[in-house]
Amino acid sequence: MNIVVYCSAQDGLEEKYQQLAATLGQWIGENGHTLVYGGVNAGLMHATATAVHKAGGRCTGIIPEMFRYRLDPLCDEVVTTRDLADRKQRMIEMGDVFVVLPGGVGTLDEWISTLCVMCIGDDDNRPIIVADLDGMFDATIRQLADLTRTPFARGKDLTRTLVATTPVALLNTLSATIIS
Repeated sequence: MNIVVYCSAQDGLEEKYQQLAATLGQWIGENGHTLVYGGVNAGLMHATATAVHKAGGRCTGIIPEMFRYRLDPLCDEVVTTRDLADRKQRMIEMGDVFVVLPGGVGTLDEWISTLCVMCIGDDDNRPIIVADLDGMFDATIRQLADLTRTPFARGKDLTRTLVATTPVALLNTLSATIIS
């Protein structure tokens, strides 16, 4: 199963974020799944890939040509794209499950774009699991819930994102969605 992870490529983040990424990566590797990620050798991207690799899993990096110099050497497979939009499209196409770890505007863009693609496809029920550590995504989650109650969502349930507030909850939610 391909597990797409959207997250920060920022170095120097607090240990709790590094540990969250490592915990997820270890689970992916130990359970025989493939990590699909932005392919950059930095931040939570690299922390997740390192743990996947150490646990015997595979890593597929989807990286825009402009960031090729930042390619993570842990990638077992590399897919080079024209730009960030092309990378996002390829990641959505390849994903069976999506996990959103802490990150910035790029991470938010990937999450919302994935949700949008799923809302357009009537039978697309691939799970999106958001690791809402310390409530960092609370405002976005509330905004999606609020939007669902308006005519602008056209009847689509934008709250279909699954939220996990701890590393244990993240792994439990991931396990449950893969089994079901």
